[in-house]
Amino acid sequence: MPTTLPFETETSRLRLRRPVASDLPFQIALHTDPALYTHAPEALVLDPGVQERRLAEWMGHWDQHGFGYWLVEDLADGTPLGFAGVRPDGDGLNLYYRFRQEAQGRGLATEAAREAVALATEWLPGRLVRAVVRPGHEPSLRTARRSGLLDAGVRRHEEDLPDQPPSVLLEAPRVVRIFHAPEVPDREEVLDLWCRVNDAGGSVGFLPGAPREDVEAALAAHEGQMASGQAVMGELRAPDHRLLGLAWWVASPAPMLSHGVWLYRLMVDPALRGRNLGRILLAGMHGIARGMEAVEMTTLDYRSGNGLGEFYARCGYTEVGRIPGAIRVAAGDDRDDVLMTRRLDGKPLRPHGGT
Repeated sequence: MPTTLPFETETSRLRLRRPVASDLPFQIALHTDPALYTHAPEALVLDPGVQERRLAEWMGHWDQHGFGYWLVEDLADGTPLGFAGVRPDGDGLNLYYRFRQEAQGRGLATEAAREAVALATEWLPGRLVRAVVRPGHEPSLRTARRSGLLDAGVRRHEEDLPDQPPSVLLEAPRVVRIFHAPEVPDREEVLDLWCRVNDAGGSVGFLPGAPREDVEAALAAHEGQMASGQAVMGELRAPDHRLLGLAWWVASPAPMLSHGVWLYRLMVDPALRGRNLGRILLAGMHGIARGMEAVEMTTLDYRSGNGLGEFYARCGYTEVGRIPGAIRVAAGDDRDDVLMTRRLDGKPLRPHGGT
């Protein structure tokens, strides 16, 4: 399976593609605009030759390593808007985003950065995504945080001047794999999170107000699956190791279904909704699934009426079945049971006999 980022990907408003030599005029215009360097004027390089060499280096990194910074275009008309993506930074990956002035204030940098963090988590597992931002650069800090990165202290950047305070360090949470465990580590922390998600209306097997002992029984069932090798757990952990989310892959005991796994209980701390953490967790779960023997497909089901279908579609899933009214939430409130699937290699699903 591929271990590189897609050369091209799309969000609702943007196309992110590998840069090419003909992008040089935009590269020069963007990176020599003083208005984009007000918080770090020392990083402004006006020499077009430097920008040409920089673009060549970016393209070469794609050729050699299969990932890097994308050029970001308006999906509607192809207008170049900026650059975003990840490149090596020590033992991790540096998240980069820079957009022309005319494109700012519309959430476009956040949209691109969220995509970059999620794809890096999925396709480049084990490499921590981070950003280093000058103090007081609030738009850039907001973009990093809305993309799923969390404050992790300070770090002196190579472009920080000696008399300046160090830059702000932000890091993406890690997705930690737990398997063959007779008991989930930090069990009470897991139960606390699960109950908070339930009470906030999360679709994780219970209704708000479910007794903690019922949740604990469900957790025990998953522990039994893990102990037998049928299930693998993923935990989303903050830089300070706080538990932010969790989920399970569960394998079918049927031999002819052994190349697929089912997603169960995907949940993220409700206090952090809107921070891209659900996407990061699911991306990390896909990375975990690729490390499981012979797994090629992932499947999930959810109850309609909560917007989850749109979320899973953005993560590459296709609806493959629906049972109207199969889930009775309450008297007079019947929901559809919706089935979605994706291939781990990202390729489209193909029905038997299809081309």
